Amino acid sequence: MKVVMLAAGIGARLGFASNEQSAKILLRFGGKSLLHYHIEKLQRQGVDELVLGVGYHHQDIDREIAALGAQDFVRTVFNENYEAGNIVTLWVLRDELDCGKPVLLMDADVLYDDSLITHLINSRHQNCFLLDRDFESGDEPVKLCVRDGKIIEFRKWLSAEFDFCGESVGFFKLSAAMAKKLIIQTGHYIRQGRHQEPYEEAIRDVLLTSPRDTFAFEDITGMAWIEIDFAADIERANTEILPRILSSIDNRGKTAIIKQSPDQVEKRIQ
Repeated sequence: MKVVMLAAGIGARLGFASNEQSAKILLRFGGKSLLHYHIEKLQRQGVDELVLGVGYHHQDIDREIAALGAQDFVRTVFNENYEAGNIVTLWVLRDELDCGKPVLLMDADVLYDDSLITHLINSRHQNCFLLDRDFESGDEPVKLCVRDGKIIEFRKWLSAEFDFCGESVGFFKLSAAMAKKLIIQTGHYIRQGRHQEPYEEAIRDVLLTSPRDTFAFEDITGMAWIEIDFAADIERANTEILPRILSSIDNRGKTAIIKQSPDQVEKRIQ
């Protein structure tokens, strides 16, 4: 499976609008960049390829890929108009999404536990969102609203009656047909000059114009993740989210050892 990732933004809300800073995907947590974490997690899941839509400080991203020795796994597609909005980056990536196969579309500025990607890839649903019910209300989170078990709204602001809602992680699994439909809708936005619209609006259009059972969600409430938008998010990522992720990795490693035979455990220790 291919992963297509949006990583072109300037991180304005973090104060990344000067040349003294770098791309958000190069933020470091526990000594590793977000890009490094993405590569490790996606390779563990058996992902074949990661394609990054880049713009701001794209040369730094290319250098990080080379430093990690990941040139055979990661490719970059440059959006020279990256300041115009992320829907423009999505349009630049249209050929990568319209590849005739299922694809994962992901935001780059998320630190997360492997279990989120496991749930997304292994979901029985061809078109799938990730939903976290434990979130702070307000205008910032992009919300998924559910009624009668179906997604009926996907937006920052709420305008529909629902049974419950949750925050979208910004990771999506799309069938080949739905990825193509998303690119067609994105093209409408580009031709209409709606460059400042968030790319989620194009996804929302596809969601609301498809049969109600086309899209589904996996509930990942309680799992460790954070989107890095503000300085406070960096602090929380370091002090709360990363320790939880590392603890989860350690626990999975211990569980794997327990499941091995005594001979296997002895060989691993040696």
